[in-house]
Amino acid sequence: MKAGIHPEYQTVKVHCACGEEWETRSTRKEEIRLEICSSCHPFFTGKQKLVDTTGRVERFQRRYGNLQKQKK
Repeated sequence: MKAGIHPEYQTVKVHCACGEEWETRSTRKEEIRLEICSSCHPFFTGKQKLVDTTGRVERFQRRYGNLQKQKK
């Protein structure tokens, strides 16, 4: 490797939205902020969070839920 052409590798703090914090090494100089990490991601925790903020599921049930009952 050539000397003087590579960025400096240093320790930075990582903050997740769930509150988890840890240190890692990176070429970034400032702290890193994440929205989701392995402590809160459904794939790693096994917990599924279904967020329906716009009411799409209820609207679908109102439109097409009655059709399923009528066909039976």
